[in-house]
Amino acid sequence: MNKINIFKTSLLVFAVGTILSCTDSFLDREPLSVLTPEVFYTEESQLASFGNYYLRSLPSQSYFTDINVCRPLSRDLYYFYVSDIYTDNQANFQTTQRYFTEHSDHMTGDDQLDNFFSRLYAMNWFLQTTLPRLKEGTLSGNQTNCSYYIGEIYMLRAWITWYAQISYGDLPIITRTLPDDKEVLIEASKRQPRNEVARWMLADLDSAIMYMPDNGSTPAGKQLPGKYVALHIKSRIALFEATWLKYFKNTPFVPNGPGWPGAATHPNYQFPAGSIDNEINWFLDQAMAAAEQVADNYPLMENTGLLPQDAADPKNPYFDMLCNATDYTNYSEVLAYREYSQALGLTHNGVQSANLANDQAGMTRALVESFVMKNGLPIYATNSGYKGDDYIEDVPVDRDDRLRLWLKLPNQVNVLFNLSAMATGQVNEPPFPLLTLGDWMRYNTGYTSRKGASQDGAQMSPKSHVAWLPSPMFRSAEAMLNYIEAYYEKNGAIGGKADQYWRALRRRANVDEDYNKTIAATDMQKEAATGNWACYSGGKLVDPTLFNIRRERNSEMWGEDCRKFDIRRWRAMDQLINYKDKNGFGYQPEGIKLWTADGKPGKNHEAYYAARALELQLTGANANYAELTYGETGSVSSPDKSQYLRPFQLSTGFNMYQGMMWKMAWYLYPIGLGRMLDASPVDGDITQSSIYQNPGWSLESSRPAEDLNW
Repeated sequence: MNKINIFKTSLLVFAVGTILSCTDSFLDREPLSVLTPEVFYTEESQLASFGNYYLRSLPSQSYFTDINVCRPLSRDLYYFYVSDIYTDNQANFQTTQRYFTEHSDHMTGDDQLDNFFSRLYAMNWFLQTTLPRLKEGTLSGNQTNCSYYIGEIYMLRAWITWYAQISYGDLPIITRTLPDDKEVLIEASKRQPRNEVARWMLADLDSAIMYMPDNGSTPAGKQLPGKYVALHIKSRIALFEATWLKYFKNTPFVPNGPGWPGAATHPNYQFPAGSIDNEINWFLDQAMAAAEQVADNYPLMENTGLLPQDAADPKNPYFDMLCNATDYTNYSEVLAYREYSQALGLTHNGVQSANLANDQAGMTRALVESFVMKNGLPIYATNSGYKGDDYIEDVPVDRDDRLRLWLKLPNQVNVLFNLSAMATGQVNEPPFPLLTLGDWMRYNTGYTSRKGASQDGAQMSPKSHVAWLPSPMFRSAEAMLNYIEAYYEKNGAIGGKADQYWRALRRRANVDEDYNKTIAATDMQKEAATGNWACYSGGKLVDPTLFNIRRERNSEMWGEDCRKFDIRRWRAMDQLINYKDKNGFGYQPEGIKLWTADGKPGKNHEAYYAARALELQLTGANANYAELTYGETGSVSSPDKSQYLRPFQLSTGFNMYQGMMWKMAWYLYPIGLGRMLDASPVDGDITQSSIYQNPGWSLESSRPAEDLNW
């Protein structure tokens, strides 16, 4: 039987997945059923085509044909900078359909691992086929490029494995294709301890680093990831695993924890480093070593502090990096980027979304209030200089540039160039955020981001919802943040390069470099009162230094596909398990201040009605500014709920009206019961399966997660 067809007829276990059958035009390949190793993976262009498909799993703006590797923590978004909508950073109406409510966690017979295992199978086949040919010198074409494409697949194999591990924890380690033999496949399907899986990923990345050249020396420059991208991913994975092991220590979510479901499969398991604490430190060392290489070779871009509001204004390289750049070759901070093409139809609608209402993904009060002042003080500190939030325009005054540059304000200029080419979007921001429009057009928290909003009108042409602005995949700023966090987690203090990197990040944001000033003025109770989940690990407040490291990370990287992973590895949702506010509601994200403390219309409320009156005067109608109403169904939340706008309490019919809840089991997803049955040597007997279930999840279909006690 042709090995390429092995898994088409198999219904077994983790190792099973249907072979990828994409129809992408750039592959133009024969049906897999007629291909043999002798005619494929023999020359450079074939190796390049294979990697091209999987590169679409890396972070970037996406278009609708992007592959979903194994990413149940959020759907594949076509607008990259709203990737925090399932966290405390951004609120979007889709959150009501996804997480944090009881109805969302019911078990079925399925899981979302099929995509992962089919891709893993294909990558294993690629590597075991091409590696011998590279060593024998039988691959035709540029040998340096052939070596690169093999390294690329090592990197991508680690990447897709990491996404699966984030969602499911322990995984089988499968490095080669397997024979179509039920007994062999059942044995191979056994889940391995998550730290062993993480070590495998780091080993793959070490292989990638060995085969790949520097980022700018790839076959397509920065449009393809080089070895520093592999190092960056290594730092990210190692930090994730170290902090997961630390914050889930003594729980069923780590090997040898009480109730760990892998205990029967791995009796007397020993950590490679000798203990879980040594294992944590080993991963922290790996994270620092990899991050340091990236940070030291890819310096930060300059920030002039200018938000261009006129075509004649000087450029701000930092601002342009996330809004206007069309070629990242000379942007030292960007490790790799994804190019789009209007001519080829490879487009996205990120520019239009950012130009308008961010696909109704508003920045939250928790995010906005976390930014410090330019003088380094938290907004509530004595003599901070904070002007308050009665008026939205006051919020970013004298604040961290990462808020001041990216938070949209009324009447700001959005588009500076090629205005005649615009087909959609807003040349200027409206006089006040559009709080009452439907679906995608609603400024649903009142706070809206401009990350990704090009100031070039041509990016909104020739038809609506088509843009081709390139998108950064990874930035060296994150590597600095990875190093800082890993250093503190290991040493309990800041020094050396951690100090240098932290000061560099604050200097670039035009914030006082003395982070100790911020730490000394931090009140964790006041920080937590805004709803910032980074205040917590395991349901307890963290120390001010660690919180400020997390604050720095979020101030730099919010909206760039980090937060949903960070809050899981920090175990930062436990406090939601029994959370109730003063009115008995669960956690509610909030936006701008609308009401006074005594429930009367506030200054922003008045500003909204001033914009409504202006629209009526100019157009004779109120198409954009409807009445602000509240009740069982309203356009805004009522003052008896909060002074601040609550986007999930506009209507009692919203799934999230009662607020977000949490269960410990939700930190991981359940393994599909069908997958477990397939891995049982006794037909129909799930208790004999070689695959164990995740903590808190049932072996019966349609059962919600249990409350965990250990």
